[in-house]
Formats: sequence, structure tokens, C-alpha cells
Amino acid sequence: MINEIQKMLDDYAKWLRNKTTLKQVDAWVQITCPFLDRHNDYLQFYAKKVGDTYVLTDDGYTINDLKQSGCKISTPKRKALLNVILGGFGAVMKGAAIQLTANSGNFALKKHNMVQTMLAVNDMFYLSSSIVSSLFYEDVVEWLDQNEIRYTAHIQFSGKSGYLHSFDFVIPKSKFFPERIIKALTHPDRNTAESLAFAWLDTKEVRPDDSKAYAFLNNTERSVSPSVMTAIQNYAVNPVLWSDRDQVLQELAQ
Repeated sequence: MINEIQKMLDDYAKWLRNKTTLKQVDAWVQITCPFLDRHNDYLQFYAKKVGDTYVLTDDGYTINDLKQSGCKISTPKRKALLNVILGGFGAVMKGAAIQLTANSGNFALKKHNMVQTMLAVNDMFYLSSSIVSSLFYEDVVEWLDQNEIRYTAHIQFSGKSGYLHSFDFVIPKSKFFPERIIKALTHPDRNTAESLAFAWLDTKEVRPDDSKAYAFLNNTERSVSPSVMTAIQNYAVNPVLWSDRDQVLQELAQ
């Protein structure tokens, strides 16, 4: 089993390396990664060496695209969510631009964090009031609290690769059930499924052997593709449609 998982991790790293392209743009290097935003465009950001460090920036693309799409980060709730996302990956805002600083020793990790930050901020579009009436994350919190399910929120684990992966909730081991790790996907699609699959593959190697992962999939406004469900299941993550959440109540509450 370990060799099988190691091979999948190696295959993922090879795919990511082969599908990432570089282009010189004046003093910057444009980095194009094989992850899609909600427009089905590949994610792009820029890197520039400044002294002994490297500045990574999306040049304001992610936030400006949200604004142009009618999702302004202007309410206290959305600002707070943006700060949580940025803080989780060590990113900061420079004007409208998402920015990280790297060095030669942690460049790969910071590049990974930039991709994850852009994807997470991009996902805030689906929290627009015209699409989703309330934050899906808060819906999950309310459901957990109503059912008196004990949990720790906003958890990060360092995977076998050394990359940090963020999960929304961890329910500790009990007498009846092992540790349960939960990720809430506001907009479940192939991109978020692949990102979660890698995060769990990388993380499970350093968690207890019987730890279980769950993905709460928001199907309030739109149905979830069967292919997304299958992709998540194939990587030993239990997909739970939000409309079917009570089916896992007992295994989470005990």
C-alpha cells in the first residue's frame, strides 16, 4: 500500500513538473500551472528575484476578476474569510495582488502555496449573494454545533512531501471511531477534487493509520457531477452531499 501511494505521489509530481511552463516577461518570469480557475483558464502568476529572495505575485488578477464578476470583498465576513485564506498559506495582499516571498530553499513550497491561495480565493466567487445565500463553511459549522459534534476548526497538517495542507475540521478519535478529517467544498469540481485528493494522499501518510477523510460537497445551488464523486472516492475520501449529510451524523457525532 505504501509503495502504491508513493508511486501516485511520484506520478503527480512528474505531471505537475511537465505541465508547468515558464516565460520571461521583462524582469519577471511568468509561471503557468496546470490548475484551472472557474473560467477553465490555467493559473498564472509571476516570480522575480529581489536580492536573496523571490517575490511571487498574481499581479492582482484573482481579486480583480472577483470584483469584475460582481463578488466584491467588501463585507466584514468576506474580508475575514480572505484573511483566513491568506494567513493559512502565508500570503499577504499588496494592493489587489496576492503575494508571497520565497527563498531558494523553500521556493517549491511557496509556489505550491501560491497556487492553493489563488484557488481558494477564486472559490470565493461562489459565495456571492446571487449564487449562495450564506457561506457554506458557516452552514457546516452550524450543523456540527447543532448536533453537538466536537471538532477543531482550521487545521493544517504537513504532509509527507513537507507541503502544508489545510482542512476545515478535525474530529478527534473516540472510543467508537478513529480521527475524522473534513474538508468543505463550496464548489465541487474536478479542480477542487484533484486538489483535495493530493492533499489527503500526502497527509494520510503522517496521520494515524485508521484516520478517515470526508468531503462535504455543496449541492445547494447545483448538482455535483458523478465524476467528481468518483474521483474523490478513488483517493479514499468519503464524499458527502450536503443534502445527505445526516447519513454520516452517527459516525461523526460519536
